[in-house]
Amino acid sequence: MVGVDGSPPSIAAVDVAAEEARLRGAQLRIVHAFSRRADLDPMIHGVLAQAEQRARALAPDLEITRTVAPGETLTVLRSESRHAVLAVTGGRGRSGFGGLLLGSTVVQLAAHGHCPLMVVRGRPAPRGPVLLAVDGSPAGEAAAGFAFAEAELRGAPLTAMHVWNTRSEPTPHEGPADPLNIVVDLDRLRERHQRLLEETVAPLRHARPGVAVELRLERARVRHALLDAAREAQLLVTGARGHGGFTGMLLGSVSQALLYHADCPVTVVRGTE
Repeated sequence: MVGVDGSPPSIAAVDVAAEEARLRGAQLRIVHAFSRRADLDPMIHGVLAQAEQRARALAPDLEITRTVAPGETLTVLRSESRHAVLAVTGGRGRSGFGGLLLGSTVVQLAAHGHCPLMVVRGRPAPRGPVLLAVDGSPAGEAAAGFAFAEAELRGAPLTAMHVWNTRSEPTPHEGPADPLNIVVDLDRLRERHQRLLEETVAPLRHARPGVAVELRLERARVRHALLDAAREAQLLVTGARGHGGFTGMLLGSVSQALLYHADCPVTVVRGTE
């Protein structure tokens, strides 16, 4: 499914969605939402026809449907996502998809949609790896499965990256003078995070032996390290919410930062809870 509102980013999203559908042997559904009759400009049908034409030029054998649905954009796209294996949107759009750097609709769809959401943004490195952000959370495990499948479909290598720092570690409760609050065994912490990275990747590596995998462990600020790595990637895949998020938040702060600032397309995958 791809959301189209006539803006250049949404048309670019059609190209990506058509290729994703072709790789999967899936149908492509082009969706436009309108909340008022005044928004149903006759030109939008021309935009949808143009979007379909672009998709067919890229993938002539693709089965394509298109729909113009009444309702708020988020409501329509969330409903459509129930029947999709992947939703694709541009990083910004016209009023229908938010006029800011990243519309609130995109953030909300990443948090509340029923399938993975790929946001087309930045300038991806076409020969770069699929970059997987590993965090050990349930959503992170789902993201790992998606990233391996995507790398296999694209014939691309995969970089599994886990970023850690002492701020993310649980703090003992004995008091500020307790030695465990003052002295941190960094070697032991590094080994634990290395084990988490390896255990996340191992079963998927076995299931998809054709994917070339690089493991990357870094001690750094999480969002900064991932954003740096994204400059050399063709796609960044992350879970919707890691272990460090606040209870009740369906989209973590790191995931939001990646959606706003990554230099390549970002796919957010929700875990099942």
